[in-house]
Amino acid sequence: MINILIVEDEKNISDLIKINLMEAGYHCVCAYDGKQAADLIEQNNWDLILLDIMLPKINGYELIEYIKPLDISVIFITAKASVTDIVKGLKLGADDYLTKPFEIIELLARVESVLRRDKKNNRILEVADISIDTFSRLVKRGEDTITLTLKEYELLLLFIRSKNIALFREQIYEKIWGDDYMGDSRTVDLHVQRLRKKMGWEKYITAVYKIGYRFEVKP
Repeated sequence: MINILIVEDEKNISDLIKINLMEAGYHCVCAYDGKQAADLIEQNNWDLILLDIMLPKINGYELIEYIKPLDISVIFITAKASVTDIVKGLKLGADDYLTKPFEIIELLARVESVLRRDKKNNRILEVADISIDTFSRLVKRGEDTITLTLKEYELLLLFIRSKNIALFREQIYEKIWGDDYMGDSRTVDLHVQRLRKKMGWEKYITAVYKIGYRFEVKP
């Protein structure tokens, strides 16, 4: 199921969007300020974020800077309707820009368009010596399929989407297991070791002293 995060501080608008998207078959969660949205983005995997600009605590412009490296599609939904605002939003990395007030039928069409484009462009990931079909969750090296558990697969995607960035063990644990890190690194270390062995990626996934791990690939 497609997961959509709705970041909108006006609850009546947020509820209206959520109801209509859920009727269309999407799974939706609402956040009512930028800080809550950042926490939800950190804790879960999202296919699309509908993002207001004028938000409490962290505004939409600041939040999209955090979202961009995560490779999540974003549609700005905002009352800021000038050409300057639209151009700024698109230049910051939004996939689309919808101004309030809007018709629900237009919102649904834009959501479908962005998701369709995202599916077409990002279904297959190719990195190092493997390819990943993110919809079938099929990991292959050449014609050979590599069998991974769900956590190993999620860990693989996390490394690929954070390539050449040192990840703290607590970051890895919180993103993959969704719980607060309690200081025990054995779970993370065991899964990383198994993933490296299955992938044959000992030279790519390296330990970073007193931090965690990094997936190192040349640009």
